[in-house]
Amino acid sequence: MSKACYYETLEVERSVDEAGLKSAFRKLAMKWHPDKNPGDPSCEHKFKEISEAYEILKDGNKRAAYDRYGHAAFEQGGGMGGGHGFGAGFASSFSDIFEDLFGMAGQRGGRGGRERGADLRYNMEISLEEAFSGKTAQINIPVAVTCETCSGTGAKPGTKPKTCSMCGGAGRVRQAQGFFTLERTCPGCQGRGQMIETPCTACSGQGRVQKERTLSVNIPAGVEDGTRIRLAGEGEAGVQGGPAGDLYIFLSVSAHQFFQRDGADLHCRVPVSMVTAAMGGEFEVPTIDKGKTKVKVPSGTQSGRRFRVGGKGMPVLRSRQAGDMYVQVVVETPQNLTKKQKELLAEFEKLSNGDTQPEASGFFKTVKDFFGTRANTP
Repeated sequence: MSKACYYETLEVERSVDEAGLKSAFRKLAMKWHPDKNPGDPSCEHKFKEISEAYEILKDGNKRAAYDRYGHAAFEQGGGMGGGHGFGAGFASSFSDIFEDLFGMAGQRGGRGGRERGADLRYNMEISLEEAFSGKTAQINIPVAVTCETCSGTGAKPGTKPKTCSMCGGAGRVRQAQGFFTLERTCPGCQGRGQMIETPCTACSGQGRVQKERTLSVNIPAGVEDGTRIRLAGEGEAGVQGGPAGDLYIFLSVSAHQFFQRDGADLHCRVPVSMVTAAMGGEFEVPTIDKGKTKVKVPSGTQSGRRFRVGGKGMPVLRSRQAGDMYVQVVVETPQNLTKKQKELLAEFEKLSNGDTQPEASGFFKTVKDFFGTRANTP
């Protein structure tokens, strides 16, 4: 009885790429795996067929030979032989597929694998002035550090970790399940390949102890709210000499009483008197660098007008550029007027004409015309 075409077995086209091939095998393996179809002998046969097809087609050289000569390329000792046995080599080549299928992903570990320490997060609040100038801050963090007594090995001084007898130092063990073999992390040494018979009394065999550590953090000028600073290797120490994790500093910039930030630009609002706005003048405004700058107000300035002061904003991170400062004037209406002041304003009102308040005059003229038009409309 002739064998079925490997491409037809995997239900793929001959032009299928590696990713498509793997996806097709994963789908069929899930469907036909004997463990998912107990008591059905045909499933075991079908699973062997799709496994054999994938074993050939996933290998570039074997696939090329099959495309040219068909099944004859692997008969009479020309390759895998008629039986295509499922031994250790089979389990190794299919380990990634089996881990996806049966929930073993994430258990891989190399020979003598060491567990990396956890990353840590530290929240720091700084002022807008500190974000402008930058600073060097000292922080204290409780963290797991390498045990000085055992130098991080976890073994009592004078002793050494021994090779794990369960996995022979490989960190992984193989387990036969039916006609194939699965490989998983060694439960004895947790993938490290070594066992500690006499643990260090200072760290209980962990190779690390809890301590409060003082670190210096350099905050560059121009940082924004939400900026993250990474300190490599300053996180928790790894278990039994494993590499340390990282420390991440998350910055938040507190609200300022005078300035509002928009990227590299700063905005502020300054109240000016009605007289200054009408006649013109100037006033001083503080800057973020603790200095002052003068802003000139031309006559007839309206409330809400903005004035730009170039280069007086925030520095742009890691550059020599800086943003601008925008000053918005708010014309303040006089309050608590004396009798004399009211009389003077009333006199000013009598002397005023449309030229002094063109916007108001134009508005009311438009309103008058609008209502006049409506009144004359039949």
